[in-house]
Amino acid sequence: MVTLNDLTAEQRRLLSEQTIELPSWAFGNSGTRFKVYATPGTPRNAFEKFEDAAQVHQFTGMTPRVSIHIPWDEVDSFEELKAHAEGLGVEVGTVNSNVFQDDDYKFGSLTNSDEVKRRKAIDAHLHCIDVMRATGSKVVKIWLGDGTNYPGQDSIAARQERLADSLHTIYAELDDDHKLLLEYKFFEPAFYHTDVPDWGTALSHVLALGERAVVCLDTGHHAPGTNIEFIVVQLLRAGRLGAFDFNSRFYADDDLIVGAADPFQLFRIMHEIVGFGALDKNSGVNFMLDQCHNLEAKIPGEILSALNVQEATAKALLVDRDALKKAQEDHDVIGANQVLMDAFSTDVRPLLRELREDKGLDPDPLAAFARSGYLAKIEAERVGGQQAGWGA
Repeated sequence: MVTLNDLTAEQRRLLSEQTIELPSWAFGNSGTRFKVYATPGTPRNAFEKFEDAAQVHQFTGMTPRVSIHIPWDEVDSFEELKAHAEGLGVEVGTVNSNVFQDDDYKFGSLTNSDEVKRRKAIDAHLHCIDVMRATGSKVVKIWLGDGTNYPGQDSIAARQERLADSLHTIYAELDDDHKLLLEYKFFEPAFYHTDVPDWGTALSHVLALGERAVVCLDTGHHAPGTNIEFIVVQLLRAGRLGAFDFNSRFYADDDLIVGAADPFQLFRIMHEIVGFGALDKNSGVNFMLDQCHNLEAKIPGEILSALNVQEATAKALLVDRDALKKAQEDHDVIGANQVLMDAFSTDVRPLLRELREDKGLDPDPLAAFARSGYLAKIEAERVGGQQAGWGA
């Protein structure tokens, strides 16, 4: 059985300091293309979303930031939202733009050939920058649903030029300590071509913008069979991996609890992160969740997601890197693979329970939250009003 004593002081520090950013939208109602499901106790505004997110941090001790989505999380006073978050022991993290739920963007947002509509999309991002200034956030994240469904529908080349121009306009408005995070997705809602479909396209655009532009990798945004850890390494080598959106998928962008479908993939990703030195809190890589809890309770779902990332990280830290390097240099294919598999097969749960106890946390966050009675409390209190969800 492994314990904290099996870790070096540096490994223990990295694991202890690891944080995961939560998505505000994970606490709202969600579903599929066919139905958005309502759940008792769902937050009715951004303030209540932060209250629920704070519960995850209270029981895991590793989720101190919350991503917000604009306009889903629009409020009268973002200064008030910031103060509310800080009073709960968390803070506003990344500001996500939404230019995919407005009729004006039917044929594109930052790539739209209509100059008025394209300017509207640019202005939506400038508003996000204002939100960043009001909340203390340092990152604006851009994911676009832009693309086409049919060959010949629009000029692919012209759309790339319009995208580049739009991104340059937005980037120019950032403060010196701000970052622009560009996310890619290989399909959906566009099915013939997507304007930012892959890491190469995203990387080419951020390289053209400047040093404060980086790429967001969503683990659900790749074609089946894609070697995601290879992409992780390439973006790290380029110095442009800005963040992860962790989730899990069986078929496409399923947005399920991270590690649910392929925990070995999550381990392989974290192995490359650890090996590159990108786990350190000062590495510039932000670890985030991007999930929707359609069936399971939302707060326990986020707790479990954070714990799954933490577990994969602990296993990655246990890889005997000296033995791995020796096996690789000797071209010992089986031996090298077994070094990784030994770490992956290790039960790190006792080690993580120790870590939580050292931090004054309950060693079993899911059970502790269940005992807290918080779900019953919000179900009784949050009656009336409109529940938050897609578009709210």
